[in-house]
This record gives sequence, structure tokens and C-alpha cells, in this order.
Amino acid sequence: MPTVTLLSSQVTESVPDKALLKDKRHLTAKEVYVLIQNRNVSSDPDWQNVWVSAKPGEFFPEQIIQSEFSGWVVLGSIRPATLKFHDLELKTGIYRSFLKNVATGDDCVMHNVSYLENYRIANRVLLFNIQEMSCTNHSKFGEGILKEGEAEKNRIWIGVGNENNERGVLPFTDMIPADAYLWSRYREDKSLMKSFVDLTEYGNDKKCNTYGIVEDDAVIKNCTLLKDAKIGRNAYIKGAFKLKNITVLSSEDEPSQIGEGVELVNGIMGYGSHVFYQAVAVRFIIGRNCQLKYGARLLNSVLGDNSTVSCCELLNNLIFPFHEQHHNSSFLIASTVMGQSNIASAATIGSNHNSRSPDGEMVAGRGFWPGLCSDFKYDSYFASFVLAAKGSYQNELNITYPFCLLTPPDSDGNYGHPCAVHIMPGYWFLYNMYAVVRNKYKFAARDKRFVKVQTIETNPFAPDTIQEVLKAIHRLIELTSRYLKLPADQSKKMTLSNPAPQLLEEYRAKAYLKTGDELLQLAKDYLHQNQEAKFVLTDDRCQKKYGALIFKPAQGYKEYRRIVKYFAADCLIEWSKHNKEVQSLTREHLERIEGIPLYTKWVNAGGQVIPEEKVMELFQKIKEGKIVCWQQVHEFYNECQAHYVEYKARYAIHILSYLYSIPVSEFTPAIFRNIMNDVAYVSLNMLESSITSRDKDYTDFFRTITFRNREEMEAVVGRLNESGFLKELKVATEQFDSDLEKLFRLLV
Repeated sequence: MPTVTLLSSQVTESVPDKALLKDKRHLTAKEVYVLIQNRNVSSDPDWQNVWVSAKPGEFFPEQIIQSEFSGWVVLGSIRPATLKFHDLELKTGIYRSFLKNVATGDDCVMHNVSYLENYRIANRVLLFNIQEMSCTNHSKFGEGILKEGEAEKNRIWIGVGNENNERGVLPFTDMIPADAYLWSRYREDKSLMKSFVDLTEYGNDKKCNTYGIVEDDAVIKNCTLLKDAKIGRNAYIKGAFKLKNITVLSSEDEPSQIGEGVELVNGIMGYGSHVFYQAVAVRFIIGRNCQLKYGARLLNSVLGDNSTVSCCELLNNLIFPFHEQHHNSSFLIASTVMGQSNIASAATIGSNHNSRSPDGEMVAGRGFWPGLCSDFKYDSYFASFVLAAKGSYQNELNITYPFCLLTPPDSDGNYGHPCAVHIMPGYWFLYNMYAVVRNKYKFAARDKRFVKVQTIETNPFAPDTIQEVLKAIHRLIELTSRYLKLPADQSKKMTLSNPAPQLLEEYRAKAYLKTGDELLQLAKDYLHQNQEAKFVLTDDRCQKKYGALIFKPAQGYKEYRRIVKYFAADCLIEWSKHNKEVQSLTREHLERIEGIPLYTKWVNAGGQVIPEEKVMELFQKIKEGKIVCWQQVHEFYNECQAHYVEYKARYAIHILSYLYSIPVSEFTPAIFRNIMNDVAYVSLNMLESSITSRDKDYTDFFRTITFRNREEMEAVVGRLNESGFLKELKVATEQFDSDLEKLFRLLV
């Protein structure tokens, strides 16, 4: 309940930081007289609680009108001037405002600030029409630290990835999704979890002496409540409803903005981000260059850099960079989505648990793209670049085929599996290459961060996705070996078309006598020799109870292998350019690359791809006390990135050996020519498929029906030959083909 304190008992507080009084002085009697005449009042009848600029000509008491000063107040330069931002231009000074324990910089504007307590205001700050702006002495500004005397239960945790909060992380100013991911996933290591708390507390003196901060050139107007807020320079805040226990990171190069009706509580907003139009965020981290708008709700979540969320709800999520989620009916709960994702309208992903408590969750790799009105049963896992067609998926899913198309069961129940979901491996390469290629360019173009704290992998073909491709290749071989052993009637039912029926019968006869590795090799040989066959496989691991039907496995297998070769060649080209003395690879260069440490397991850590062994090395250094703060963790990420080209080159050599089942040192010129041919095919296919895909937008009859003529259509959608992306792709393809020929010139 409110406490009454008699004014007569008040004692003027001393300024806690004497540095604030540098070049400051008390008011003269004449200045006090002017202030009183302008209907200003002070809690100290002698006005000894107010200090002003001691520099001649930098304090004009006439520019303080109808205001009240309490506690101590230290004012910077107040000169006859105006401060203008957009169309708002106001006289510098203090008008109809209340200040208590406040220090201001030079040339500030304070108009109609009804209550301002315990704040340090920097230079050229504009405060206009604010009801309450105050800061407690124990504020944490959204960080998960504790002050002296506070109980552990007072910490602010962000419960990412799961609604039961057992993957919770502590927010801190410099947090990026990589930190949250490593913290949220390796929960079994109790020592590591404690060390993460220690990293967050590093540098915290725990003293209850905090004060609110508004840095240079910030503008705050027409707001209801700012409490325990730290506002960065050049921030623009207008019409916000409630900003409590937050940090708004902002700079001249990356100014942040907050708009009308916004509520932000217990969180940190990244540089260059925008939150507008009744958006709400509670217990959150918003990364750099993000947008949260149109009534979006972000709760208990970490949102990665370069993401846009509007009109929808996100609860208990860890979202990596380049996430897109629009539309009023989108819904995402208890998930870890690893970036470059797009959640379509009416997608309701979450809360459909299959547990006795709300602890189900979903993990989706890069490029997750569920279609309109999709919903999934938890727990579910999706490999990278899974395109899920519109539908209601009634059972838990484990989709391990990257770049695939996932569709719901059909009503006909063909092939004896009426409830099996349908999967087409390598769908993107077969039918949607334009989207794959464009992803590489569009995400790099959308990276508007002025300061790139972490390198984000935007190439769809990177070690994290390629390791998934390799697993999918092995799985297709396993399932094909089962197909070859099916009874004759079942084999016929699962075969859609077979240009070489005699070959199939030969392999079926051989498979009858084979087991183990010999059977797998036989299945692999069949996939190589009958690449045009269309048959259906069954995978019991992809969906609980009913499994999945795998369509066009031979075509998917072929495309997977080509993409792996393309990735390997691309990595070797990058390595040769990184080592400028290398023009074309020789056997000696291959031996040199084989001397680089080999990492075969990779982690998508918040958008940066890092070898799993390096992550384990990081954890060990943290637990041993060799890394004591999050800044050093970020330096470790940068160190890994510095060697990324080398690590990829070594991995490229490894996977080529895997594909051909012999060491690279034993590769013949014919094998290198085969690699070159397949890679050149992929390169050409990327360009031609991209052009063909885009050309359909101009030649398809139904695409033209809303236009009166071709000229109107081109005026609206543009000309095909003017596509900036296709022009860029053509140049890049020509350069890649030239580099490819040069790379293997001495080996073929």
C-alpha cells in the first residue's frame, strides 16, 4: 500500500557519483528567483539540490517552466535552442515535468514528463509526453543476474524450446542464439549448466546502485510507462504502452525503434530492431535487425538476427536467424527452429502434445517450411529444408531426409499403408532448384547487421546439411535392400515403373543370398545401375505407428550424391582461393588437406556451423575456468570460423572417399572426371532450373489470366531478363565452372 512521508522530514540526498558534478555549480539567487517566477518548485527550499553547467552562457533558467525537482538534480547545458526529430521540433529545457535524482546531458528536451526518477540522461535526448519513467536501484535491465540480497527465485529465466522451462537460459546483453542453443541442449551436464550461470554473472558487482540510462540522441515520446529501462543511443520510442526491465540496444549505425502500443517486459532488444503496432514481448531476446509488429506476441523466446515476426504468437521458442512468420493465425510453441525458416499462415505448430504434461517439443533444421494450415503432433524432428505440404499430421514425425517434400497420407491408402506420410527425398533438387539457389543469395542480401557478431551460414550446402544428406543416402540404401528382398507380389505393388525389369529380377535373386554389408553394397549397386526406376520404399522411423512411404528413392539418391560432390568441389575451390598460391589441385595438395584435423560431426550453433568436437572443447574450457565470460565464448566462435574453410576442405576429402569407397589418394583420373562431370551438371542444372522455374511465371496460362496483355503483366511482375537474381546467378555459375575446370586440371 502507498506510504506517506511528510515533506518537512525530507532531507536533500547527496549526488552518489561526484563525477557528475564536474563543471557544475549551484544556482545563483537570480536564477532561483527566475525559476520560482516560472512556477518551478524544489524539495529543497534553498535549491541546493540542483546543479547546473558552470560554463558561461550554458544555463538559461527561463527555459525551465512549471517543473518540480526532488532529491538531487544535475543539469547539463540548457541554451536557447530547439531540438528537432522528424516533424517534432521543441525548445530545449524542462517544461511541466517532475525530476527526482536525475542527471541530464547537454541540449536536452523534457516536455510533459510527469515523473522521472533515478535516470542518467545523455546529450540531445528528447523526452515528450511521458507519464512515468523510473528506475529501481536493483534493476537488471532484462539480464538474468541477481543483486545483493536477492534470492535465486528472483532470476529471470527464458524457457526456450520446451514449455516445462527445463531448457531455460538466463538472458544477458550480448546473448546470441548460439549461446542459448548450447545452454538449452546439453542439459545433462550439470557442471556445464552451473558454469553458464557463472559466465552470465561475470562482472556483476551485485551492488544495488543501478540507475536508468538514456544515451545520446534518443527520442522518447507519448509513452505511458518506462521502468528499469536502459535505452541506447539514437533509439526512437513513440507511443509505447509499457517498457519494463529491458535493454534497448541501439547505435547511430543501427538505430532501434519501438512504436505504438508496444509492451516489452523482462528482455533485451537487439541493435537495429523494430517493434511496432501493439506487439508484446515478455521474457525475451530479440536479435539484431529484427522486426516484431502487428500485434505479434513473443513470450519466453529467443529470436535470432534478421528475423521478422508479425500478427502471430510465439511461445517458448529458440529461433535461429532469418526466421519469417507472418499472418494472424500463425502459432509456434515449444520449438527450436534452426533458421532460414518460414511459417505459413494458419500453421498451428505446438501445444498438441502426446505426453501427460506439456513438455513436448519440436526441432527443425535450417529451411523449415510448413505449408498453409499445417499442424504437427509433438515430439517431432525435421531435417534441414523440409517442405511440409498443407495438412494435419496426426502422429509424431521424425523426418530425416533433408531437402524433401513431406505430404500427409492419401485417402486411397495405396501400397497397403493408408496412414503413412509421403516423403520425396531431394524434392528441392528435382523440382524446386530455384528456391534452393535463391536461398543462398537472398539471406546474404537480407543480412543488414552493421556489426556481425557471429558468422551465419546462408549456403544451403554446408557441413550441417551435407551430414544429413549422407545419413539419408545410407538410409535409402538400407531401405532399398529391404525392397530387393520383398516377396514378388509385394515387390510388384511397390514398383511404379521399371525400365529394366530383368535387372531388378537379377538383383532380387542376388539379394536373397546376401546379408549385412554385402546386401547393402548390392542395394547401392542397384541404385547406381537403375537410376530411372520408380519404386516406393517404406520407412518405419519417420512416423510413429504408421511410418512413411518414400517416393522416387532412386532419383533422390542420385541427386543427393550429386549435391554432395558439388559441396565437396565448392569447398575445395574455396580452399584453393583461400590459399592464394594454389591454382589447381595436385596430389600433394590433397595430402596437405588430409593433414588438417577431420571433423565429421557438425553442429548448427545459432546459425554458425561448428564441428561438434570444437563445441566439446569449448565446454571443457568453460568448466576448467579457462573461459570465464560470454565475450570469450564469442571469441571462440570466431576462432572456429577462422578455420572453417580448412575444416570444410578436409570434410570434403572425407566424403569423396566415402562416396567412392576408396581413399582419395587412390582416385584415378577417371574418378576425378566423374566428379567434374557431376558437379558441372549440378552447376548447369542450378542455372537452367532457376531460369525454367521463373519462366513458368511468364508462360503458364493461368498466370496470365488476370492481365489484359503481356505488357501489363511485365509492368506488374517485371521482365524475366531483368531479374537481378538470375543475372547474378549466371555470372556466379560461369565463375564456378571456370574455377571447377581449373581446380581439377592437373588431376584428370
